[in-house]
Amino acid sequence: MSTQRRLKTVIFMGSARDIVPPWGGDTRTGDRVYQWVLGALKARSTSLGTEVVEHDITTLDPLEIFGEGGALAESGAEIRTPQFFFGEGKAPAAMLALRDVVKAADCYIIVTPEYNHALPPALTGLMGTFGGSNYAGKPSAIISYSSGPWGGSRAAVAARPYLSELGCLPVSKMVHLPSVPEMLKTDGTPVDPNHRMLKQLPGCLHQLEWMAVAMANQRQAAGPCP
Repeated sequence: MSTQRRLKTVIFMGSARDIVPPWGGDTRTGDRVYQWVLGALKARSTSLGTEVVEHDITTLDPLEIFGEGGALAESGAEIRTPQFFFGEGKAPAAMLALRDVVKAADCYIIVTPEYNHALPPALTGLMGTFGGSNYAGKPSAIISYSSGPWGGSRAAVAARPYLSELGCLPVSKMVHLPSVPEMLKTDGTPVDPNHRMLKQLPGCLHQLEWMAVAMANQRQAAGPCP
């Protein structure tokens, strides 16, 4: 008989872009990608052994978190005041509440563009505010995108060592989406559901779920990852 497991899944938005470029288009192309990923996660119900795995999803958006009144507005994306530099329990309450969300997660999904062959500062500023012990022993998945032909692949390459150093090891399958406005509508609905590039996501999420369950079982059996 199957039992249900609901993974606490945190989505990190990589971009904080908030302006329409002079040539037109979206203020943030990643919103299309995010909506597509969110819809896929909500629809998933994966059988893994004797368990059926679904997702409880929390989204961490740097536009909100670093914006006025946001949990990290005072620290900023430049990480003026890392959470782990405060004494135990002495960080601002909103920062600690955000840390608790990160620490409680079973897995992470990174939805990121590529800026100058690298990760955007909003992403590294958000994730890097919190120490690696909060991420350790949990898996992550990398979903990169671009308006051009390369799908943010160089950002994905940069993300792998970054996530590994934090302790949330990335699964091997990744998703790279080029020319996003040609593939996804503004609400994340695929223009062509059979587009070959969109077929990357199910395998990536299946690996994430497999690793998240295995790592959660080990944390329960042996305690936090050292």
